[in-house]
Amino acid sequence: MTVKIDKKIVGYQVKKADAVEETKSQISEKFSPIEMNEKIARPEFLLGSTYKIKPPVSEHALYITVNDILLNEDTDHEVRRPYEVFINSKSMEHYQWVIGLTRVISAVFRKGGDITFLVEELSSVYDPNGGYYKKGGVFMPSLVAEIGFVIEKHMKAIGLIETEELSDHTKKILAEKRAEFDAKQSSSANDSDTAFPANSTVCKKCSTKAVIVMDGCKTCLNCGDSKCG
Repeated sequence: MTVKIDKKIVGYQVKKADAVEETKSQISEKFSPIEMNEKIARPEFLLGSTYKIKPPVSEHALYITVNDILLNEDTDHEVRRPYEVFINSKSMEHYQWVIGLTRVISAVFRKGGDITFLVEELSSVYDPNGGYYKKGGVFMPSLVAEIGFVIEKHMKAIGLIETEELSDHTKKILAEKRAEFDAKQSSSANDSDTAFPANSTVCKKCSTKAVIVMDGCKTCLNCGDSKCG
């Protein structure tokens, strides 16, 4: 902004760093960050991420695209929030309910507030014909649940859901248990669709087929959950 000086300059003073920081702090306190709400108009540009899933219950792969909006851009309060979701596939078998699901999820995204409940709701949908195992030995109760799994993965990627990282110590213990178990079961062939032993069972915590029994103790090689503490 240009300011016209119509008086004679008789002196000047350089602001100290502390004063500048104090001014920034005052501006920050007065700034009210924008929260996600349905009144925000769709911008011309959105950041998008596409995820591919190939469930055995579907002939063709599904491509799930989640578009995000940047709120309070170029400020200390900048956040990335989901704005809309699209699901595409060559198969027209699930067309009606897929379109309906994407519109409902997108509406919840734009409503704002805590939208992480969507993950739990989608993951709780069970297929009456039974679920299936995706690559890696993770059990999916339904196709809708796997869509929820993808949305959860995206929310973790943008920082909306905190990720539960295993400590280095826990990882070391699991690696040792895995090596010990593999040594005892070396005669057994592993399932090609999972990175864990073929005779492992499903973990109730992470839904991954990675639970082994060693010395009478059930331990998950994926998340570290153990009945022995």
